Amino acid sequence: MARKYFGTDGIRGLANGEKLTPDLALRVGMAAGLKFVRGDHRNRVVIGKDTRRSGYLIENALAAGFTAVGMDVYFLGPMPTPAVAMLTRSLRADLGVMISASHNPFEDNGIKLFRPDGYKLSDEIEAEIEDLIETDLTDRLARGRDIGRAHRDEAAQTRYIEYTKRTLPKNIDLSGLRVVIDCANGAAYKVAPIALWELGAEVFTIGVEPDGFNINDKVGSTAPDALRAKVKEVRADIGIALDGDADRVIIVDEHGEVIDGDQLMAVIAQSWQARGSLRGGGLVATVMSNLGLERYLTSLGLSLERTAVGDRYVLEAMRAKGFNVGGEQSGHIILSDYTTTGDGLIAALQLLAVVKEAGMALSDVCRRFERVPQKLTSVRYKQGKPLDHKRVVQVIAESRARLDKDGRLVIRESGTEPVIRVMAESDDSALVDAVVDQIADTIKQVA
Repeated sequence: MARKYFGTDGIRGLANGEKLTPDLALRVGMAAGLKFVRGDHRNRVVIGKDTRRSGYLIENALAAGFTAVGMDVYFLGPMPTPAVAMLTRSLRADLGVMISASHNPFEDNGIKLFRPDGYKLSDEIEAEIEDLIETDLTDRLARGRDIGRAHRDEAAQTRYIEYTKRTLPKNIDLSGLRVVIDCANGAAYKVAPIALWELGAEVFTIGVEPDGFNINDKVGSTAPDALRAKVKEVRADIGIALDGDADRVIIVDEHGEVIDGDQLMAVIAQSWQARGSLRGGGLVATVMSNLGLERYLTSLGLSLERTAVGDRYVLEAMRAKGFNVGGEQSGHIILSDYTTTGDGLIAALQLLAVVKEAGMALSDVCRRFERVPQKLTSVRYKQGKPLDHKRVVQVIAESRARLDKDGRLVIRESGTEPVIRVMAESDDSALVDAVVDQIADTIKQVA
């Protein structure tokens, strides 16, 4: 059954729009608070946010809801999503909240909730919270001395910085490396440069001057051109681009070339395999990861477990099957030895450790495999279900037969808009183009 408020990654929408209002945030605070009030201790919730102007109104509305049901609130300030997950565990909080719309423009915002163990909520718990949001909770509010209070945690940033630094092997520091870090004017604009500098790197920054409106604006992991230019300008060894809430990372080598999540996962998996810390016999990635990654892992005697698109599905497979490395081509990298969600900074630090140990240029370290020609096209339609149309079904079947066992075809509908994404890959680039174009044209004709 479709849910009213929660989507694939919490609640997200236009701030003060039809969906995401202060009234909703207040009710989320009350409902989620009631769901996670446990025992007779002073229950606590930690709240982090990115740098959007609307974070102030959502933060205060949530706090009002939580304190109204007797929870104590700890404000973390601007903080990466993975830091909130980590601090929820570290501070023994009963609930964690991140206010962010990730890589979306500043007008949007969102609410992500974390369990006491730092993992995102299950669909079942989100459904229960939705039911409570729609319920009159007046009789369940705290009274008198039971009403919660709010605190500001001034040490939260230092806690996270120290935690990320400890993920490097003990004999490794970053001295001698010139690093450009692009924080997307987002949640990591303070913590990421400090962590890199304290580890010994010479640090150059962009995207570290948030004004409430410039998050992800021509900077960050979804817009790497500024980072590429800066790397070449200062002759850096590496460029690191985070997104608005810093759970995603894209790398740029010393030549200004972009290195995606597939190559990054390959480097980390091979490195961890060599030191005996890789679990699960491979890694987990989505159906969108390149066939070249799968072939490379096979050559190492490792497997690639594929999931549906979305970091939550990657994490579910990792936990169910015992993997400790997983992620997406887009840069969500989950290293479960350290995190319960994607962490762009920690993933980048694992790569930098390999660079230091190898004593090689980043471009040499990160070219683990040749990408198989891949093409992705998004087709917007107006109505109906084009994938059920007889002509579309026939063309898709014919295309799969043409690609045969040496290629892949992925067709998926967007969960948030009337768009169908068509992706094909094969060693024959001309065939890839022909297959994707034919399917896309057919969908357009019938939609």
